[in-house]
Amino acid sequence: MRSVSIITWIVLLFLTIVSAMFSSVQEKYIIPIIMTLAAFKFIGVAFQFMELKRAHFFWKSFIFIYLVIVITLILAIK
Repeated sequence: MRSVSIITWIVLLFLTIVSAMFSSVQEKYIIPIIMTLAAFKFIGVAFQFMELKRAHFFWKSFIFIYLVIVITLILAIK
């Protein structure tokens, strides 16, 4: 495994632990915070492990647009 993949994996673990710690807090802005952390994890997996960083610009922009739409819908339903 390359060192960049290991660093990405460690960051993903850290973000997961932080999300788990925030999940027990009862505040107004917890859902947007957890969704933001999930978005960072999604980007990390997509660009590092799915090799999206070498993909065409269309696919990179499609992933970001998809992410914004999904998070916006989830926050609107909340």
